Amino acid sequence: MAKLRDTLQRIQGNLDESMGVRNQEMRPTLSPVAKTKDVGRRALRSFGTLDIEKLIPDPEQPRAVFSNEELEQLANSIREKGQLQPIRVRWSEELATWIIISGERRYRASKQAGLQSVNCQFVDGTLSKSEVLQQQLIENLLREDLKPVEEAKAFDQLRGMTGWNSKQLAEAIRVTRSKVTRSLALLRLPDQIRQQVEDGKLSAKAAYELSKLSSDDQILAAFNSLDRSGDYSAAKAQNQVKQRRGKSTPSKTRTKLTFASEHGIKVVVSASKQCNYEQVEEALSIALAEVRHRLDNNTQL
Repeated sequence: MAKLRDTLQRIQGNLDESMGVRNQEMRPTLSPVAKTKDVGRRALRSFGTLDIEKLIPDPEQPRAVFSNEELEQLANSIREKGQLQPIRVRWSEELATWIIISGERRYRASKQAGLQSVNCQFVDGTLSKSEVLQQQLIENLLREDLKPVEEAKAFDQLRGMTGWNSKQLAEAIRVTRSKVTRSLALLRLPDQIRQQVEDGKLSAKAAYELSKLSSDDQILAAFNSLDRSGDYSAAKAQNQVKQRRGKSTPSKTRTKLTFASEHGIKVVVSASKQCNYEQVEEALSIALAEVRHRLDNNTQL
């Protein structure tokens, strides 16, 4: 009897279906709705197009100043030729949006050009703050987009995050060690002098020369002399440093090291305080950067 009942049920189902009656929903099952982070991505997941309003600049981007004139030039180019290079972005779970790693200038110019969407390169995986900063630094340095003080602050921030010394930092971001040491020297300047560098009144080279003076008062006095003369060149700054170095009060030497070459040349490192070898290495790298600078400018002994 049970078998007969099962057979009748199967027959009844076939009969109902032949008459157009269906007891179950037969619509095809659709794929799940895309996650927010996947909207706009193509089959090649590393690249895609995003609504420009779904992007935000990185608040910790080392570059803080953008030239209005340069942005307008790039915006005009984008209007004429389109966006030629994608913007590199990373996903933020915390903000549920995409954050720009590199290409903020392209992003700003694209908005200025009236683009509704932009081409992006998606960086998957979790990046540490130091990794993001390192990528941004390399991008900006290769394009020479950072102003001197911005660059110095970025170097210092990256060094603080990683614990690197100047040599390790230079190797990591593929620049010369002298570039790092000369840049970091700007942070030793009084705020007033750094502002002159940021405003473009004092060149980074001239500011580096002033950083060799031992006190803020000497640095400010030297700058005031440059200001009165109207000559802000690195050579003039170098002369001011030479004049004032002779006026410093002699102090007792607590560190003195002598390094001799096979050619009979001696290099002496002395300081009024006790130093470690890392500080000595830093001083020697700054001295080497100065020697290279003088060679570049054909300075004679």
